[in-house]
Amino acid sequence: MIDILDRVRNKELQSKIVTAEEAAAFFKEGMNVATSGFTASAYPKAIPLALAERMKKEPFTINLWTGASTGPELDEALAKVHGIKKRLPYQTDKDLRNEINDGSVDYLDLHLSESAQLSRCGYLGKVDVAVVEACAITEEGNIIPTTSLGNAASYVQSADTVIVEVNTSQPLELEGMHDVYIPMDPPNRLPIPIVKATDRVGTPYIPCTPDKIKYIVPCDIPDHTRPLKAIDEDSRKMSQFTLDFLKKEVEAGRMPKNLLPLQSGVGNVANAVMAGFVDSDLKDLTVYTEVIQDGMLDLIDAGKLLIASGTAFSPSPEGMARFYKDVAKYKKYLLLRPEEISNSPEVVHRLGVIAMNTAIEVDIYGNVNSTHITGTKMMNGIGGSGDFARNAYLTIFYTPSVAKDGKISAIVPMCSHIDHTEHDVDIIITEQGIADLRGKAPRERALEIINNCAHPDYRPILRDYFERATEATHHANTPHILEEALSFHERFVATGSMKK
Repeated sequence: MIDILDRVRNKELQSKIVTAEEAAAFFKEGMNVATSGFTASAYPKAIPLALAERMKKEPFTINLWTGASTGPELDEALAKVHGIKKRLPYQTDKDLRNEINDGSVDYLDLHLSESAQLSRCGYLGKVDVAVVEACAITEEGNIIPTTSLGNAASYVQSADTVIVEVNTSQPLELEGMHDVYIPMDPPNRLPIPIVKATDRVGTPYIPCTPDKIKYIVPCDIPDHTRPLKAIDEDSRKMSQFTLDFLKKEVEAGRMPKNLLPLQSGVGNVANAVMAGFVDSDLKDLTVYTEVIQDGMLDLIDAGKLLIASGTAFSPSPEGMARFYKDVAKYKKYLLLRPEEISNSPEVVHRLGVIAMNTAIEVDIYGNVNSTHITGTKMMNGIGGSGDFARNAYLTIFYTPSVAKDGKISAIVPMCSHIDHTEHDVDIIITEQGIADLRGKAPRERALEIINNCAHPDYRPILRDYFERATEATHHANTPHILEEALSFHERFVATGSMKK
């Protein structure tokens, strides 16, 4: 108990320390419960586990709002007891995904930069209770976050009640790594005063008054971050295509020698692309992104990174152990902000970010599907990719050209669902090559994508479709044969393969 008392520096608040079970008894049917957490970082753990146990005995549901995806102690635990009625704005959990796709859970897939404002303005209803992980509470009652910020600061501001889960597995050295800035809402909003990735514009804590905090719950469960796969040959090729392309952009005078701020999506391909920068001759790199992964620690160790600004630190378990071993060293290069700032269209556009995200599929005209399988089944969600794709200086999407042992082509005649339109996509990269769509009309883009990015097994089929569509529509701006546009998907649903 000494450790938790040391971390709750406001003496009056120490009387509010309770067990997770006592805090879980507070929740009621239909509550809007907003939590910290972005990826498997800084989400509450002890309280949702206790709540799930209560729901087993006393079934009821809540509406769960987070920053993005979370770990198994939250999304998985509540999904397994059917405790979630509505979920937003992003998720990656298998059990929750199944409930979304069988209709048990209503899922609001939102642009992450917009989710905090939507909650503050009441479009989603009021925040009944905010549950936030902290490494400490200050003498004034302010909350020191842990490994992510997400929407936590906004939820604390809006909530009727705040419950703080103080996680003693999180090092106190995390204090000072955060920059909490909550913009005012229209019509009172001011420009966000960030003009470079290193700028600090807020406070190192989440503002909160002691009287708003109802309970404080001790927790010692670490973040359940996900391991990264070994970098495969396809990912290495995509990384090299990226480096070669960016080198040419520098030579053409379109960006400085140390590039522009980099944004990289979550996952193995994105991490592999970032890892490729380690062996390059680039230096003095800056990052303005959502999630900070292992590749950015590699850049720090290589002396190539000036700053990595994001909203979550979510490395592999090995990366997390590496970080904890030398927090003081890495902390100097890492800065965590609320997601409406890390993903702010205004800031992304001002800084001229290079956006690098992954796609489920891309069609021959450059539209991107990043959320739905065969147009109907939700995978994870759009996350922040739209925030960056629409507003970046340069937008790149990555995907392996095929999946399921070649039974699925990632390049299709028409996407079965579109999250990022052709207007927002500059570059497509697969292990086959790179398609530069800038300055090209739709028919030119089709040939660029088919010839450079499609797998050889599918190029003849795609080329045949495009040529027949062009003839059938008399060279229309965007040629399609409507009854065949989704034929790849129809074949896959019927036979298990997109091949003819």
